[in-house]
Amino acid sequence: MDYALAKRAVVRSLNSGRASRSEVCDAQPYLLRAAKHFGQPTIRPCPVCEVENVTEVTYVYGDALGRHAGRAKVAAELAAMAQDYDEFRVYVVEVCQSCSWNHLTVSFVLGNGPPDQDDPQS
Repeated sequence: MDYALAKRAVVRSLNSGRASRSEVCDAQPYLLRAAKHFGQPTIRPCPVCEVENVTEVTYVYGDALGRHAGRAKVAAELAAMAQDYDEFRVYVVEVCQSCSWNHLTVSFVLGNGPPDQDDPQS
């Protein structure tokens, strides 16, 4: 699912004065650290401050992931995880490390799917 429309609505609200900068630039310290250490740089400028480009942080969630659920991952890890785990959800958040803007950009499902119920080896 792409969240571009929601992002545009937030930016419009900020530009029109219906939202304040403190309301939309509220990245938590953990998210800012994850952007610094696990983030993927982009060439997209921050839609709020335009001081620096946003960084994408990828998180994974799912029961099958066990201790890996809720953790930031580098994009290169996703292909291997998709082979090793049953279905899990991936969320990509863009973050500006300058002004603390953050917004969910996309989410999708990866994995091998639920185990086959008819498989006698399950």
